[in-house]
Amino acid sequence: MKLLSIKALWGMEGTYEEQFARVAAVGYVGVEAALPPAGMEEKFQELLDRYGLAYIAQVFTGEDHANSFYRQVEQAARFGPVKIVSHSARDCMSEDEQDRFFASALETETKFGIAVGHETHRQRAMFTPWTTARILRKFPELRITADFSHWMNVCESYLEDQEEQLSLAMERTIHIHARVGFPEGPQVPHPGAPEYSKELELHLGWWRTILNRQAAEGAAQATFTAEFGPPGYMPTLPFTNVPVADLWEVNRWMSERVLEHCQAKKMVSKS
Repeated sequence: MKLLSIKALWGMEGTYEEQFARVAAVGYVGVEAALPPAGMEEKFQELLDRYGLAYIAQVFTGEDHANSFYRQVEQAARFGPVKIVSHSARDCMSEDEQDRFFASALETETKFGIAVGHETHRQRAMFTPWTTARILRKFPELRITADFSHWMNVCESYLEDQEEQLSLAMERTIHIHARVGFPEGPQVPHPGAPEYSKELELHLGWWRTILNRQAAEGAAQATFTAEFGPPGYMPTLPFTNVPVADLWEVNRWMSERVLEHCQAKKMVSKS
């Protein structure tokens, strides 16, 4: 199984032209990003084609969640994405409201024929292991984008008491957001720092389990995105707002570490 390293455009500076050129130059095979703004669609598609990059689209539901999901998936479909990552529904919605949304979302996914991974994200319906497990049990066809850094933060723990819920989530994962969280936050300053070795090894173990399952099921390829974010997520020095680490370097380190780890375990081949 090939493991495809995708680059998030989140936090990158410069024009689309500059971002795509930099991403392609270092060997990423695709980009993950929100839909381009109005007037930039043709340029975005032209750059995908020019650099031969796959696209994972991000969508964000709001207000009328089911309709906004439909409209954004319809727009994303024009770019031929390999997958869609969705920030879906809200944590404050009732279970009935969430169920109506996901039932509608599955109809939309079937219509457009694009694999959607609903992200395990704070503020969204899948913001905890137990809310996610309830939804996944009710809707066996749903798939997720696993970003367990959010759960570690929300639960303020190492998720040691969530083994059953984690197992179900990993069975349903089609895409990984490779960001290392810790009990007090969704992003460590740098995943290579020795003081966060416990957190790094936990996340690597979860990702390894996901990829082993996908390989066992005969998947030809799997995708992951190192998704460390800019200030807001990235810690900064007091009074200066200066990031404590270089975002590009952090994501490169994480991408290379995941590939090296999985190749060393003889789980995957490099794309």
